Amino acid sequence: MTDETQAHIQSLVDGNEVLLFMKGTPLFPQCGFSNRAVSILNHLGVTFESVDVLQDQAVRQGIKEFSDWPTIPQLYVKGEFIGGSDIMMEMYESGELAQLLDEKGVSAA
Repeated sequence: MTDETQAHIQSLVDGNEVLLFMKGTPLFPQCGFSNRAVSILNHLGVTFESVDVLQDQAVRQGIKEFSDWPTIPQLYVKGEFIGGSDIMMEMYESGELAQLLDEKGVSAA
């Protein structure tokens, strides 16, 4: 990953309270895992920004190095990497995700 890509990803993560790197957009997810991640965040009533990794190959590959996580989607909350779709689902079902968002001061939409 280039320094420019690293800096771009870091600025996206730092500049958004809740950020989802995904395939597609929240209105038109391009994979089932991204769709599930969007559904979870919407069900929790969280306002979030998204980055469509299909639009930028450097970001698509770079985010995997940035987080040291091999798959997309990837959720960041207040700069902290939370995980992918499966981890989001586990945390959502256990109530941990709502608790984490509350602890970090992320308000519902």
